[in-house]
Parts: sequence; structure tokens; C-alpha cells
Amino acid sequence: MLGICGLAMVGVTTSKVGVLPALVGAAAALLPVGVVFAAIVWIDRWEPEPPMLLLGAFLWGAGGATACSLLLNETVLGIGTALLGAPSDPRFFATAVIGPLVEEAAKALFVVALWFRRRSEFNGMVDGIVYAALTAAGFAFTENILYFGKAFAAGGMGGFSGGVVAVFILRGVLAPFSHPLFSAMVGIGIGLASRTDNTRLRLVFPVAGYVAAVLLHAVWNAATLLGGEEFLNVYFLIMVPIFLGTFWLVTWQRKREQRIVIQQLPQLERAGLIVRSEMEMLATLAGRRGWLRKVRRSAGHVAAKAVRDYQIAVTELAFLQHRAAQGQTTSAARRARREKLIEELKAARRSAAGTQQAIQTARIKLDELTRRDIRRPTQRSRD
Repeated sequence: MLGICGLAMVGVTTSKVGVLPALVGAAAALLPVGVVFAAIVWIDRWEPEPPMLLLGAFLWGAGGATACSLLLNETVLGIGTALLGAPSDPRFFATAVIGPLVEEAAKALFVVALWFRRRSEFNGMVDGIVYAALTAAGFAFTENILYFGKAFAAGGMGGFSGGVVAVFILRGVLAPFSHPLFSAMVGIGIGLASRTDNTRLRLVFPVAGYVAAVLLHAVWNAATLLGGEEFLNVYFLIMVPIFLGTFWLVTWQRKREQRIVIQQLPQLERAGLIVRSEMEMLATLAGRRGWLRKVRRSAGHVAAKAVRDYQIAVTELAFLQHRAAQGQTTSAARRARREKLIEELKAARRSAAGTQQAIQTARIKLDELTRRDIRRPTQRSRD
């Protein structure tokens, strides 16, 4: 369905600018989206999300969210005009008010739906940011095709003052992370909601994230319309600091994820799910990469993939144990999730156990994992 939406948006874009401009726009749009995609994958290294969900997030942004925006922008604009009266500057009202409201809602829809349907995939802010940023990357990709295509149709490749080059500098060099930054606010809100059992806060955090995304988007769109000194002021005094602050937040949260894994490894070792010799390798990204390189050289890609699956299962199980210690999961949900993760871990171990260099075996003692479930902690970790 998302693929069909994407093809429909390709058809709409082509009908607006023509075949050749659309092709040029697509080629130019691949460069910034490649950079953004690589950055998101880098963020997601500790606990990689399922590839199909990542692909779904990107396709929703590229096809579903853009289609929703195309269909709803005019409708919401008409409703806004009817309620508030005709604006003095219709273009500014449509670009700086209606556009952010509709587009941020359309991009956030996938992340919110995923949170309701697959809440176990959210272990904190990083997961929320990853999914939200991917939907935004897909949205920006389709939008860039249209902008670059229009610029090519109007002025060819041009130079710094016009054409594709000028638009590419604005959207592909100065602001490739603009849409992901806006939507990251929704991801942060959902990430915070996933870490609380307060029903009111579970509603407040995502709504606050959406409002922050709309405000950032509105300020950015208004600055692009004003241009000149106003745009530079907004860019350097607002957008760059917020981007750097978000980057710091992601780095801090990744360190938090590492601390959680390190704290839970001894219990997983006592349960026989990992062996003592693996603990140091599992505790750092460098150790995991070195382990994979060694296995790939000595046993091939199949064994390396099995070890990779094993590492991911260990990480997911560590997060599950952490949430259980904080009382953030129900017993039934925790048991079902634990059983699934242990089966995945055992399957990965069986796949790699034929090669001595890949993985060792141990006797599993599940009582080490379930022992702590019967008592609720007296004080929650501040993490």
C-alpha cells in the first residue's frame, strides 16, 4: 500500500514539473536523504530496529504522509479561513501555519500507530527519534524531488542565485536535517511516554512533542519566506542550537542504553543466556564490531549474521529486564516478550554454535531472570 502511495506521488510530481525535471529532482534528492539515512542508522546501532519497520517508516513518509498532506492541506486551509477569516497574506498563512500543522500530523501518524501496536519496540527516546526521523526523511525526499524539479524547470541547473544549485544549497546542504529535526520532537515525546506508567503523561508527552514540531516547522517556513537576514538569524540562533541540543540528547541516551545493557549482563550470564567470555564484547559497540569481524573472517557471513542476531536479542532482553525491574511492564506481557526473545536468542545460538569461534553454549536457568519479578523495587533508577 505504501509503495502504491509512493508511485502515486511520483506521478503527481511528474505531472507538476515534467519527466526530465522529476528525474533531475530525484537524482538531487538522493544525496541529502542518503546522508540523513546514514545518520539515523548510526544513531540506531545499540539496539537496531526491525528492518521492515524502518522501511515502513521511510515509505510512510515518502508516500503516505505526502499523500495525506496533499489531500488535507487545501481542506484545512479552507477550514482555517472559514473560522478565522481571510488572512492578509494567504501564502504566509498556508506555508507557515497550515503546512506545519498538517505535515507534522501526517508524519507523526505512523510513529503513534506503531507505538500503540508495537509498544515493545520503544525502549526510550532513541527509538522514538529513529522512527520519527525516518518518516521525516521519506517526506523530505519526496518534497525535495518536487522542489528540485520545479527549480530545474524554471532555471535549469543554474548557479548560486537560481536553479537547482541554489535550492540544493538551501535544502540539501544547509538544512538536510530540517524535517527530521522537526519530527524528532514527536519522537522525543513518544520516547518519554514509553518510560512512564502515568496515563496522563502518556498523553501529554506526545502532544507536547507534536506542538514543538509544529512550532519549529512554522518558524523555519516563515524564515524561508522572509529570507535575507531574518532567515540567517533563525538558522544560526534557533535551528542550529536546537539541532546540536538534539544531537547531545541522542548521544546521552545512547550512553544510557549502554549502561542498561552493562547492568543487566551479569544477570543474563547467571541465567546461562550468555557466557562470561562474551560479557566484555557485548558491553561496547567496539567489542561487538570486533566480534563480528572475527567471526566473519573465520566462519563466514552466515555465522556472523547469527552472532549479530544474538547480540540484538541480548540487548532486547537486557532492556526488558530493566523495564521489569522498574515495574514498567505487566507480568503477562513481560513473560510473553521474554519467551519470544529467548527463542530468538537460542535460534541465533544454534545457527552459530557449529563454529567454535562464533559462539559458546551454556545451560539456561530461567529462574535467574524470573526471581526479581516477584518483588517490586523500592526506588526507581533515575535513568
